[in-house]
Amino acid sequence: MLKIDIRAQEKLTPEEVRELEAMWKRCAARVVLSTTLAGSGHPGGSLSILHTLLVLYSTIRHFPDDPRNRERDRVLMSIGHVSPGVYAVLSEFGYVDEQDFLTEFRRAGSVFTGHVEQIVPGVEWNTGNLGQGLSVAAGFAAGEKLRRGSATTYCIMGDGEQQKGQIAEARRFASAFGLDNLIGIVDRNHLQIGGSTEDVMPVRVRDEYEAAGWNVVYVPNGNDFDEVYKGLRRAVLKQNLVAERPVLLVMRTVMGKGISFMENKAKYHGSPLPADDCRKALEEIGVDASLLDQWREKRAAHDVPGASHSISTEYPSIDPGTPILYDADTVTDCRSAYGNALEDLAEKNNRGAVPRIVGFSCDLEGSVKMQGFHKVNPDAFFETGIQEHHAAACAGAMSADGFVSFFSTFGVFAVGETYNQHRLTDQNYGNIKVVATHVGLDVGEDGPTHQCIDYISLMENIIGFSIFIPADPNQTDRIVRHVAATPGSAFVGMGRSKMATITDRDGKPFFGVDYRFEPGRADILREGNQATIIGCGSIMPNVLEAAAMLEEDGFSVAVVNMASIKPVDQQAILEAADRGPVVTVEDHIAATGLGGITARVMALYGKSQRLVTLGVTRYGSSGKPADLYADQGLDAQGIKESVKKLL
Repeated sequence: MLKIDIRAQEKLTPEEVRELEAMWKRCAARVVLSTTLAGSGHPGGSLSILHTLLVLYSTIRHFPDDPRNRERDRVLMSIGHVSPGVYAVLSEFGYVDEQDFLTEFRRAGSVFTGHVEQIVPGVEWNTGNLGQGLSVAAGFAAGEKLRRGSATTYCIMGDGEQQKGQIAEARRFASAFGLDNLIGIVDRNHLQIGGSTEDVMPVRVRDEYEAAGWNVVYVPNGNDFDEVYKGLRRAVLKQNLVAERPVLLVMRTVMGKGISFMENKAKYHGSPLPADDCRKALEEIGVDASLLDQWREKRAAHDVPGASHSISTEYPSIDPGTPILYDADTVTDCRSAYGNALEDLAEKNNRGAVPRIVGFSCDLEGSVKMQGFHKVNPDAFFETGIQEHHAAACAGAMSADGFVSFFSTFGVFAVGETYNQHRLTDQNYGNIKVVATHVGLDVGEDGPTHQCIDYISLMENIIGFSIFIPADPNQTDRIVRHVAATPGSAFVGMGRSKMATITDRDGKPFFGVDYRFEPGRADILREGNQATIIGCGSIMPNVLEAAAMLEEDGFSVAVVNMASIKPVDQQAILEAADRGPVVTVEDHIAATGLGGITARVMALYGKSQRLVTLGVTRYGSSGKPADLYADQGLDAQGIKESVKKLL
């Protein structure tokens, strides 16, 4: 394996150049072979970035025998579609076997997927849609800063990708937080699927990064090993560059480099070569054209064994602290209880040299009540500004890198705007805690654009996320401590308004000192034998008031609080159906929220029972939450009338 000390060595030796050229020949052959054998893939960009990848892996600190070594430099591929080039280089440096790559690329069950994934040793992050990689790399770099480590994070991006708005968010963040351990690399071949980047949507790559406060190094020929090395060395050593700033390397490259009829052709961005052209390309590279037929036979005879490389992410040991008890006379909002719990968690876990918990806000620190956390541990708090896409991805990256990461904003931003970022974090085995402090009609006067009424349905689609909707400040406190101490990604949603503490029939806090939150377990707030109301979140005071009114009218109605939406307490739903008619109530679209989940459980288990699902049926208006609830039949009177009608 070629290893060059870039800090000590001013330039490549002739022997090193020859070795890099031999490596390029093998890797270029793998690129065209793999894509032709698979009948799909992205050979053009793989060839244009190949020189950069080979020099980079020859100079960084990395450990093929121990790919997750904490001391490693990281290479984050934001342009995940150049997987043929990445796998080819990883084969060269001993991370993977060439035969496995060429016989399995893009086959069902294989780790060698069309876009790079962590399941391949040496790949740091599953990258799909363009534009998120720099945010993830910034998260890794920020985490390394908190650990006071010396590793560098490299983020390789395409030039067409620079059209994405999230990249602008990420480069501002990296500059604002002084991430001088972050080096971005743009493969500037001036081509994307639709043709010239200048014709499709022009970007001034160097100018835009310089305007954001980055150091920028331009390499006029990114397909020349000597020039790539000199540019990379300048970036690593910060030669004639401003200190405490991230660096961008712009590599001027040629798409399809090394194969004459592929060079500067946009069609080869995502088009493999047909067999005859593949043979011609192999001849131009300088290898035996019959390799195609040899590998075709091997591929046909090879059975894909399935993934064997397991993924595990670090999760720190968290002291959940002592729960805060809000007494029966306390009237406060769940978001304040969240802020208090988070501050206490910081006191318990972030007083050491390296914080265990980090927090992300998007210009809403006061609204989401993170100021206490910020006060305790300023270094672990990241105010990202109005940049939700970047914040979600950056927080997700840190959550997969040994930190407990809390990302908080309004529900409409925390879910609707950043759904895809959370989906990618989930696919990367993250442990992010998304706490939305303003969900549903309870957002009130801000109006329908800010009233997130689909948070359950959206988050339920992300396979690895749990969903918890606390009923009052006491339960909020317990849920926040639970998610902090428990590995895995979780969504916690709560309303905006102040509310009374939920009590038992004796007037004591229901979620008192002995209460322990358990995912998948519902809370029976009131017993009853004629019907059951199942609710969640900020609507629960209305549900309890409706149950009391029904009791005065002579009806015995049970009340179940379903704070754990995913996993849901199926047994509690089935027992409710055994008691009699079921009514679900939620500050959410009922068909896709708790009501839909309840109907699904009853149908799956063959429970035939009358069911009414109460929830948001249309966009709300701007007004007080109580009035908005009444308008859609979600106040105590409306709930009471619906239950009475059913009985």
